[in-house]
Amino acid sequence: MKKRILDTAVSTPSKIDNLLEKIGISKGILYMLLAIFCFSVMNLIVKLLSDIPAMEIILFRSAISFVICVVGLKMQKVKGLGTNKKVLFLRGLFGGTALFLFFTTIQNIPLASAITLHYLAPICTAIVAWLVLGERLVPLQWLFFLISFIGVTMVKGFDERVDTIYFVMGIASAILSGFAYNCIRKLKTSEHPLMVILYFPLVTLPISALYCIFYEWKMPVGLDWLYLLLIGILTQIAQLYMTKAYQIEEAAKVASVSYTGIVYALGFGFIFFQEVFNIYVFMGIALMLLGVILNVTFKSAKKEVIK
Repeated sequence: MKKRILDTAVSTPSKIDNLLEKIGISKGILYMLLAIFCFSVMNLIVKLLSDIPAMEIILFRSAISFVICVVGLKMQKVKGLGTNKKVLFLRGLFGGTALFLFFTTIQNIPLASAITLHYLAPICTAIVAWLVLGERLVPLQWLFFLISFIGVTMVKGFDERVDTIYFVMGIASAILSGFAYNCIRKLKTSEHPLMVILYFPLVTLPISALYCIFYEWKMPVGLDWLYLLLIGILTQIAQLYMTKAYQIEEAAKVASVSYTGIVYALGFGFIFFQEVFNIYVFMGIALMLLGVILNVTFKSAKKEVIK
Protein backbone atom coordinates (compact mmCIF):
# COMPACT_ATOMS: atom_id res chain seq x y z
CA MET A 1 0.00 0.00 0.00
CA LYS A 2 2.83 2.38 0.94
CA LYS A 3 4.61 1.57 -2.31
CA ARG A 4 1.47 2.35 -4.32
CA ILE A 5 1.09 5.75 -2.62
CA LEU A 6 4.76 6.51 -3.22
CA ASP A 7 4.50 5.54 -6.88
CA THR A 8 1.47 7.81 -7.30
CA ALA A 9 3.25 10.73 -5.66
CA VAL A 10 6.27 10.27 -7.88
CA SER A 11 4.21 9.98 -11.06
CA THR A 12 2.12 13.08 -10.40
CA PRO A 13 4.77 15.64 -11.41
CA SER A 14 5.42 13.86 -14.71
CA LYS A 15 1.70 13.90 -15.52
CA ILE A 16 1.60 17.62 -14.85
CA ASP A 17 4.67 18.12 -16.99
CA ASN A 18 3.08 16.15 -19.82
CA LEU A 19 -0.09 18.24 -19.61
CA LEU A 20 1.89 21.48 -19.70
CA GLU A 21 3.90 20.19 -22.65
CA LYS A 22 0.71 19.40 -24.58
CA ILE A 23 -0.63 22.93 -24.16
CA GLY A 24 2.77 24.44 -24.93
CA ILE A 25 3.52 25.95 -21.50
CA SER A 26 6.62 25.09 -19.50
CA LYS A 27 6.51 24.79 -15.72
CA GLY A 28 8.60 27.95 -15.43
CA ILE A 29 6.09 29.94 -17.48
CA LEU A 30 3.19 28.58 -15.41
CA TYR A 31 4.94 29.62 -12.21
CA MET A 32 5.47 33.12 -13.58
CA LEU A 33 1.80 33.46 -14.63
CA LEU A 34 0.72 32.56 -11.09
CA ALA A 35 3.23 35.03 -9.66
CA ILE A 36 2.00 37.82 -11.92
CA PHE A 37 -1.61 37.32 -10.83
CA CYS A 38 -0.64 37.54 -7.15
CA PHE A 39 1.54 40.59 -7.80
CA SER A 40 -1.33 42.26 -9.69
CA VAL A 41 -3.76 41.87 -6.80
CA MET A 42 -1.05 43.13 -4.45
CA ASN A 43 -0.53 46.22 -6.65
CA LEU A 44 -4.26 46.92 -6.48
CA ILE A 45 -4.17 46.80 -2.69
CA VAL A 46 -1.14 49.14 -2.58
CA LYS A 47 -3.12 51.61 -4.69
CA LEU A 48 -6.06 51.29 -2.30
CA LEU A 49 -3.66 52.13 0.56
CA SER A 50 -2.51 55.42 -0.98
CA ASP A 51 -2.77 57.13 2.43
CA ILE A 52 -0.20 54.76 3.96
CA PRO A 53 3.46 55.66 3.16
CA ALA A 54 5.13 53.27 0.73
CA MET A 55 7.96 52.49 3.15
CA GLU A 56 5.45 51.61 5.86
CA ILE A 57 3.78 49.14 3.52
CA ILE A 58 7.19 47.62 2.81
CA LEU A 59 7.78 47.32 6.58
CA PHE A 60 4.61 45.28 7.11
CA ARG A 61 5.21 43.25 3.97
CA SER A 62 8.79 42.46 5.00
CA ALA A 63 7.78 41.47 8.53
CA ILE A 64 5.18 39.00 7.25
CA SER A 65 7.57 37.63 4.63
CA PHE A 66 10.32 37.21 7.23
CA VAL A 67 8.12 35.13 9.54
CA ILE A 68 6.85 32.92 6.72
CA CYS A 69 10.37 32.37 5.34
CA VAL A 70 11.88 31.49 8.74
CA VAL A 71 9.08 29.03 9.52
CA GLY A 72 9.30 27.51 6.04
CA LEU A 73 13.08 27.10 6.19
CA LYS A 74 12.87 25.47 9.63
CA MET A 75 10.17 23.06 8.43
CA GLN A 76 12.37 22.08 5.51
CA LYS A 77 15.42 21.88 7.79
CA VAL A 78 17.44 24.45 5.86
CA LYS A 79 20.14 25.88 8.11
CA GLY A 80 22.40 28.90 7.95
CA LEU A 81 22.03 32.05 5.84
CA GLY A 82 22.87 30.65 2.44
CA THR A 83 26.18 30.12 0.65
CA ASN A 84 26.46 33.05 -1.75
CA LYS A 85 25.73 35.80 0.75
CA LYS A 86 27.04 38.62 -1.45
CA VAL A 87 24.62 37.93 -4.30
CA LEU A 88 21.82 37.23 -1.81
CA PHE A 89 22.40 40.62 -0.19
CA LEU A 90 22.46 42.36 -3.58
CA ARG A 91 19.18 40.64 -4.48
CA GLY A 92 17.62 42.09 -1.33
CA LEU A 93 19.12 45.55 -1.84
CA PHE A 94 18.19 45.86 -5.52
CA GLY A 95 14.73 44.39 -4.93
CA GLY A 96 13.98 46.53 -1.86
CA THR A 97 14.99 49.80 -3.51
CA ALA A 98 13.07 48.93 -6.67
CA LEU A 99 9.98 48.10 -4.60
CA PHE A 100 10.03 51.42 -2.74
CA LEU A 101 10.23 53.34 -6.01
CA PHE A 102 7.54 51.16 -7.56
CA PHE A 103 5.07 51.52 -4.68
CA THR A 104 5.62 55.28 -4.72
CA THR A 105 4.72 55.48 -8.41
CA ILE A 106 1.65 53.28 -7.91
CA GLN A 107 0.35 55.58 -5.19
CA ASN A 108 0.87 58.79 -7.16
CA ILE A 109 -0.02 58.05 -10.81
CA PRO A 110 -2.67 55.93 -12.55
CA LEU A 111 -2.25 52.21 -11.84
CA ALA A 112 -1.85 51.17 -15.48
CA SER A 113 0.74 53.89 -16.11
CA ALA A 114 2.80 52.79 -13.09
CA ILE A 115 2.66 49.14 -14.17
CA THR A 116 3.56 50.10 -17.73
CA LEU A 117 6.71 51.89 -16.58
CA HIS A 118 7.64 48.92 -14.44
CA TYR A 119 7.30 46.64 -17.44
CA LEU A 120 10.53 47.99 -18.78
CA ALA A 121 12.04 45.59 -16.20
CA PRO A 122 11.88 42.50 -18.46
CA ILE A 123 13.85 44.35 -21.12
CA CYS A 124 16.43 45.37 -18.49
CA THR A 125 16.44 41.79 -17.17
CA ALA A 126 17.13 40.32 -20.59
CA ILE A 127 19.91 42.80 -21.33
CA VAL A 128 21.57 42.27 -17.94
CA ALA A 129 21.29 38.48 -18.40
CA TRP A 130 22.98 38.89 -21.78
CA LEU A 131 25.76 41.06 -20.34
CA VAL A 132 26.30 39.35 -16.97
CA LEU A 133 25.08 35.76 -17.25
CA GLY A 134 26.04 35.27 -20.89
CA GLU A 135 22.55 34.22 -22.01
CA ARG A 136 22.41 34.46 -25.78
CA LEU A 137 19.93 36.75 -27.50
CA VAL A 138 19.55 36.41 -31.25
CA PRO A 139 18.69 39.44 -33.42
CA LEU A 140 15.10 38.26 -33.89
CA GLN A 141 14.51 38.40 -30.14
CA TRP A 142 15.67 42.00 -30.06
CA LEU A 143 12.95 42.71 -32.62
CA PHE A 144 10.37 41.05 -30.36
CA PHE A 145 11.55 43.12 -27.40
CA LEU A 146 11.31 46.24 -29.56
CA ILE A 147 7.70 45.41 -30.43
CA SER A 148 6.86 45.00 -26.74
CA PHE A 149 8.74 48.20 -25.86
CA ILE A 150 6.74 50.15 -28.45
CA GLY A 151 3.60 48.69 -26.90
CA VAL A 152 4.68 49.79 -23.41
CA THR A 153 5.37 53.28 -24.74
CA MET A 154 1.93 53.47 -26.34
CA VAL A 155 0.22 52.33 -23.15
CA LYS A 156 1.96 55.03 -21.19
CA GLY A 157 1.41 57.54 -23.98
CA PHE A 158 1.43 61.18 -23.06
CA ASP A 159 -0.47 60.86 -19.80
CA GLU A 160 -0.51 64.31 -18.19
CA ARG A 161 -1.20 62.69 -14.83
CA VAL A 162 2.36 61.30 -14.76
CA ASP A 163 4.77 63.84 -13.21
CA THR A 164 8.39 63.77 -14.32
CA ILE A 165 9.65 62.73 -10.89
CA TYR A 166 7.40 59.66 -10.80
CA PHE A 167 8.28 58.84 -14.38
CA VAL A 168 11.98 58.79 -13.42
CA MET A 169 11.18 56.70 -10.33
CA GLY A 170 9.34 54.19 -12.49
CA ILE A 171 12.28 53.86 -14.89
CA ALA A 172 14.76 53.49 -12.01
CA SER A 173 12.56 50.83 -10.42
CA ALA A 174 12.55 48.85 -13.67
CA ILE A 175 16.34 48.97 -13.99
CA LEU A 176 16.91 47.88 -10.39
CA SER A 177 14.35 45.09 -10.80
CA GLY A 178 16.32 43.83 -13.78
CA PHE A 179 19.40 43.48 -11.59
CA ALA A 180 17.39 41.82 -8.79
CA TYR A 181 15.88 39.24 -11.15
CA ASN A 182 19.30 38.34 -12.50
CA CYS A 183 20.60 37.87 -8.97
CA ILE A 184 17.82 35.32 -8.50
CA ARG A 185 18.89 33.64 -11.70
CA LYS A 186 22.52 33.60 -10.54
CA LEU A 187 21.49 31.79 -7.35
CA LYS A 188 19.50 29.06 -9.10
CA THR A 189 21.91 26.22 -8.33
CA SER A 190 23.20 27.28 -4.92
CA GLU A 191 20.25 28.48 -2.83
CA HIS A 192 16.89 27.27 -1.62
CA PRO A 193 14.04 29.44 -3.06
CA LEU A 194 12.93 30.47 0.44
CA MET A 195 16.49 31.54 1.26
CA VAL A 196 16.49 33.82 -1.78
CA ILE A 197 13.20 35.34 -0.63
CA LEU A 198 14.41 35.64 2.99
CA TYR A 199 17.13 38.11 2.04
CA PHE A 200 14.53 40.61 0.89
CA PRO A 201 13.12 41.20 4.40
CA LEU A 202 16.58 40.79 5.95
CA VAL A 203 17.67 43.87 4.00
CA THR A 204 14.45 45.88 3.96
CA LEU A 205 13.25 45.34 7.55
CA PRO A 206 15.92 47.41 9.32
CA ILE A 207 15.86 50.13 6.65
CA SER A 208 12.07 50.47 6.58
CA ALA A 209 11.84 50.33 10.40
CA LEU A 210 14.31 53.21 10.81
CA TYR A 211 12.46 55.20 8.14
CA CYS A 212 9.10 54.75 9.87
CA ILE A 213 10.50 55.50 13.35
CA PHE A 214 12.42 58.65 12.51
CA TYR A 215 10.73 60.04 9.40
CA GLU A 216 7.17 59.01 8.51
CA TRP A 217 4.53 56.77 10.12
CA LYS A 218 0.74 56.63 9.84
CA MET A 219 -1.28 54.31 12.05
CA PRO A 220 -3.42 51.90 9.94
CA VAL A 221 -7.14 51.84 10.73
CA GLY A 222 -9.98 49.44 9.96
CA LEU A 223 -9.50 47.47 6.77
CA ASP A 224 -5.97 48.81 6.39
CA TRP A 225 -4.76 46.01 8.68
CA LEU A 226 -6.39 43.34 6.50
CA TYR A 227 -4.98 44.90 3.34
CA LEU A 228 -1.48 45.00 4.83
CA LEU A 229 -1.76 41.34 5.82
CA LEU A 230 -2.92 40.39 2.31
CA ILE A 231 -0.01 42.28 0.79
CA GLY A 232 2.40 40.17 2.83
CA ILE A 233 0.71 36.87 2.00
CA LEU A 234 0.27 37.58 -1.71
CA THR A 235 3.84 38.78 -1.94
CA GLN A 236 5.16 35.58 -0.38
CA ILE A 237 3.21 33.41 -2.81
CA ALA A 238 4.23 35.54 -5.78
CA GLN A 239 7.90 35.68 -4.72
CA LEU A 240 8.05 31.92 -4.29
CA TYR A 241 6.62 31.18 -7.74
CA MET A 242 8.69 33.92 -9.37
CA THR A 243 11.88 32.61 -7.77
CA LYS A 244 11.12 29.08 -8.95
CA ALA A 245 10.38 30.38 -12.44
CA TYR A 246 13.71 32.20 -12.71
CA GLN A 247 15.58 29.20 -11.31
CA ILE A 248 14.27 26.70 -13.87
CA GLU A 249 13.80 28.90 -16.95
CA GLU A 250 15.94 31.36 -18.91
CA ALA A 251 15.66 34.90 -17.55
CA ALA A 252 14.66 36.51 -20.87
CA LYS A 253 11.86 34.01 -21.47
CA VAL A 254 10.40 34.28 -17.97
CA ALA A 255 10.73 38.07 -17.88
CA SER A 256 8.75 38.53 -21.07
CA VAL A 257 5.74 36.72 -19.57
CA SER A 258 5.43 39.38 -16.88
CA TYR A 259 4.09 41.78 -19.51
CA THR A 260 0.71 40.04 -19.22
CA GLY A 261 0.16 41.81 -15.89
CA ILE A 262 -0.77 44.98 -17.76
CA VAL A 263 -4.14 43.41 -18.53
CA TYR A 264 -4.88 43.17 -14.80
CA ALA A 265 -3.61 46.72 -14.26
CA LEU A 266 -5.94 48.18 -16.88
CA GLY A 267 -8.89 46.17 -15.60
CA PHE A 268 -8.34 46.99 -11.93
CA GLY A 269 -7.66 50.64 -12.75
CA PHE A 270 -10.94 50.96 -14.63
CA ILE A 271 -13.08 49.04 -12.11
CA PHE A 272 -11.72 50.49 -8.87
CA PHE A 273 -10.38 53.92 -9.85
CA GLN A 274 -12.32 54.78 -13.04
CA GLU A 275 -9.06 55.17 -14.96
CA VAL A 276 -9.90 55.52 -18.65
CA PHE A 277 -7.43 55.42 -21.55
CA ASN A 278 -7.85 55.98 -25.29
CA ILE A 279 -7.68 53.52 -28.18
CA TYR A 280 -3.90 53.89 -28.43
CA VAL A 281 -3.56 52.19 -25.05
CA PHE A 282 -5.33 49.10 -26.32
CA MET A 283 -3.21 49.13 -29.46
CA GLY A 284 -0.19 49.25 -27.19
CA ILE A 285 -1.44 46.26 -25.20
CA ALA A 286 -1.87 44.31 -28.44
CA LEU A 287 1.68 45.11 -29.56
CA MET A 288 3.09 44.30 -26.14
CA LEU A 289 1.38 40.92 -25.93
CA LEU A 290 2.37 40.20 -29.54
CA GLY A 291 6.03 40.69 -28.64
CA VAL A 292 5.61 38.40 -25.61
CA ILE A 293 3.91 35.64 -27.57
CA LEU A 294 6.43 35.81 -30.40
CA ASN A 295 9.36 35.62 -27.99
CA VAL A 296 7.97 32.69 -26.00
CA THR A 297 7.00 30.82 -29.17
CA PHE A 298 10.39 31.45 -30.71
CA LYS A 299 12.25 30.23 -27.63
CA SER A 300 10.12 27.09 -27.41
CA ALA A 301 10.58 26.31 -31.10
CA LYS A 302 14.33 26.89 -30.86
CA LYS A 303 14.55 24.56 -27.87
CA GLU A 304 12.73 21.82 -29.76
CA VAL A 305 15.09 22.17 -32.74
CA ILE A 306 18.11 21.80 -30.45
CA LYS A 307 16.64 18.62 -28.99
